[in-house]
Amino acid sequence: MFKELDCIALTADIPADGLKEADAVTIVHAYPGGSAFIVEFQTLDGNTAAIIEVSSSPIRPVSDNAILRMHAR
Repeated sequence: MFKELDCIALTADIPADGLKEADAVTIVHAYPGGSAFIVEFQTLDGNTAAIIEVSSSPIRPVSDNAILRMHAR
């Protein structure tokens, strides 16, 4: 299961926060039981883009061979 400081990716858009499927994120807090997480999205220059709470359903592990893809916002 996911734990704090894991790098994960979204499996769906979160339009309210301007986030897109496959955006990479870091878990900064895992609630007991792994039912929800607080995650931080950063820009490539290291600025925080969003800190939100997500359930375990719209996230997936990031594989070791993942490639960062850029998309227009």
